[in-house]
Amino acid sequence: MGRLSRRTFALAALSALVTAGEARAVPGSRPRRTGTGGVGEMRGVWLATVVNRDWPSRTGLTAAQQRAELLTHLDRAVAAGLNTVLFQVRPCADALWPSPYEPWSQYLTGTQGKDPGWDPLGTAVTEAHARGLELHAWCNPLRVATHTDLTKLTAAHPARRNPHWTVPYGGKLYYNPGLPEVRAFVQEAMLDAVTRYPVDALHWDDYFYPYPVAGQVFDDDAAYDAHGGSFATRADWRRDNINRLVRDMGAAVRRTRPGTEFGISPFGVWRNAATDPLGSDTRAMQSYDDIYADTRRWVRENWVDYLCPQLYWHIGNSAADYAKLVPWWAQVAQGTGTKLYIGEALYRAGDPAQAAAWQDPAELSRHLTLAARHPEVRGHVFFAAKEVGSDPVGAMRRVTADHYGVAAVPPR
Repeated sequence: MGRLSRRTFALAALSALVTAGEARAVPGSRPRRTGTGGVGEMRGVWLATVVNRDWPSRTGLTAAQQRAELLTHLDRAVAAGLNTVLFQVRPCADALWPSPYEPWSQYLTGTQGKDPGWDPLGTAVTEAHARGLELHAWCNPLRVATHTDLTKLTAAHPARRNPHWTVPYGGKLYYNPGLPEVRAFVQEAMLDAVTRYPVDALHWDDYFYPYPVAGQVFDDDAAYDAHGGSFATRADWRRDNINRLVRDMGAAVRRTRPGTEFGISPFGVWRNAATDPLGSDTRAMQSYDDIYADTRRWVRENWVDYLCPQLYWHIGNSAADYAKLVPWWAQVAQGTGTKLYIGEALYRAGDPAQAAAWQDPAELSRHLTLAARHPEVRGHVFFAAKEVGSDPVGAMRRVTADHYGVAAVPPR
């Protein structure tokens, strides 16, 4: 695409506007949007790379094989009526592009730091845009490794050069967000993707401070002693660390590439009403208290362009009812300007280990019908890409048939 002249590309883009519902300008610019009133609807899918969950199917494939698998996922998204792919490009303090900050991901070749011979993120952006899809670069901000052995990292890995940045917990290794230098570094590393590529958004998942593990302590004593003196409790200090990370990252994305968005898909419960009258009618883990993520504040302060809470429960769930959480989140987003999408558990549909509701192919379709009653809900994102292909009970096909008969572009 880079070899096209501006005139040639403009003509191609005009043709794409007629056939795909949007036209894109030269690489690096924002796409022009079309659709009813310019409102649009998010119809997204997460494409996970950690432990080769969705892509590539295994380590060690050739560059051509990896590319072919990636294009298959993009084509499946189009066939399902989706318009956005959230591509995991920094699963474990690594990169699926030639980053000057972090090593190549081991999930490509089987060896961390080994050049796969091509640029997955660059290819994904170009090929997604050619299909009329948005491409959101999905990063995990603080996970370093799915083990705790620093010596397994490449010799030049920032975590090996700065072991005091890391905390082992629950069998995994994390960067410590209580250190200002850690927050600065991880932002710089992720911004490299925004600087290099015309991604439509930078996207974070739900891992901030790690999910609680019984009997284990996240050892940030030294960081708290050095930086937590002005806070009444360690919990308040930890929340402030994450708030700073979120607020500063959003500002940096907008400053680096105006028009590119910053979005987060957090755990679906902020606080339970039994804990806080502002909370939801749920009895579940609380992101505010357990992983120190004040997700409600991020929406109301407009630190993020969109929030996509993971409402991975069925309608009628006794601890966290989808039918109660959707209106709660809609009320949080009302009047804020922050777009609200809903994260959907496609992976549960047809899984025999899940509740009976998930054996019904219509469960997810009912989710979209319910959410449509709330104008604050601007769309849905499905976890994950592998199940868009396998679709064991036809839940994704039912969603497409019931709700995606007419094409839509994402909200802008």
